[in-house]
Amino acid sequence: MDSQAEAGSGSMLLKAIVFAMFAMFAMTTDSVGTVIPEVIREFRLGLTAGGSFQYATMSGIGISAIALGFLADRIGRKATILIGLLLFGVSSALFAAGHSFALFVTLLFIAGLGIGIFKAGALALIGDLSRSTEDHARTMNLIEGFFGIGAIVGPAIVAYMLHTGASWKWVYLIAAMLCGLLVLGAAFARFPRPIVTRAEPAQASEAIRMANDPAARFFGTALMLYVGAEAAIYVWAPTYLAGYSGSWTWLAAYVVSVFFVLRAVGRFLGVWLLSRFDWSTVLLACSGGMALLLWVAVLGGREVAIFALPATGLFMSVLYPTINSTGISCYDKGRHGSIAGLLLFFTCISAVLAPMAMGALGDALRDSAYSLVLGAVFASGLVVQCAWNVSRKPFAALLAQRNRADYGGEVGAEAAPRA
Repeated sequence: MDSQAEAGSGSMLLKAIVFAMFAMFAMTTDSVGTVIPEVIREFRLGLTAGGSFQYATMSGIGISAIALGFLADRIGRKATILIGLLLFGVSSALFAAGHSFALFVTLLFIAGLGIGIFKAGALALIGDLSRSTEDHARTMNLIEGFFGIGAIVGPAIVAYMLHTGASWKWVYLIAAMLCGLLVLGAAFARFPRPIVTRAEPAQASEAIRMANDPAARFFGTALMLYVGAEAAIYVWAPTYLAGYSGSWTWLAAYVVSVFFVLRAVGRFLGVWLLSRFDWSTVLLACSGGMALLLWVAVLGGREVAIFALPATGLFMSVLYPTINSTGISCYDKGRHGSIAGLLLFFTCISAVLAPMAMGALGDALRDSAYSLVLGAVFASGLVVQCAWNVSRKPFAALLAQRNRADYGGEVGAEAAPRA
């Protein structure tokens, strides 16, 4: 009984560390929409160049995810998480000494490398701590709920600092301090023994080979469409609404924060939804709501968009963690690091290319409203894909098989921490 209680408390501690990790890096990645207008003014940049703060981070995450995600399966979850946290923490702390746009972009790229490494390790760890594929999906929604909390805090910090005349760089310095605490927590925590279901060690090329699998292609494409739609809001909505002069100017200033509040609330609600409805049905309903609101924002103009855009957060909330966790659950635990890295790579490809295309389109047509049009197109594509998934159910048998093989003997007990 004591050993079970100790195992449970160890698992809860590790989950708490993962929750805090996601909240910490969300403070920086999801405040970029609030930072970009300041960077554009400070360095006299265009929309495409200003978006480098988004491109640099996501490029770093994508490269490390596809090239180094296998480390979680090769050297272990703990070492992988510590390496990634150290890279992120040091690069974020160096913002205090920087005054150059090129240096900031370089630091963001290095921070992105760190995020890709520790995120792949953390996602693989959650697989070790989960008791079923359904439990995995619910835990991922909880994780993304804490990510949502960080996404609320980050833009709020930037907005407060700018209001008081302080620098936007403080959001990176605060994240660096929190990262230092997480390094200490992860270093002294006891991680579960690795679950090995493979004869040969993981290789760097594994994620690339997995890209040929139907499951990886489906869930990777779904993530790309989702992220493309989401980027229209958290990257470009502040720029689109910067010229708003109606009765709701306060809402225009905090539209990203309101969006992230609703997204965080929705992710905790997603845990409830997934415990009562099939994941494929939940994805179709939520993607449909997201697409509808984006088209309403496009057709209604700024007066309508100021309400419709943040409201999409409630529907977007469930999409990313459910797509991601279900894609990971299609593979055995011995490959969770590699598949997590591959899906993260797909995510980052879209997080780089979609905002870049939106910025270039806005520059070319001299109207940032076209970022919303492109976002609505991506959302509509996801609806089509989710509808096909509901009608065909192509992965139901695979998920049932993995549930029996990976979790059949563990239901009702947490993985035991390493002594």
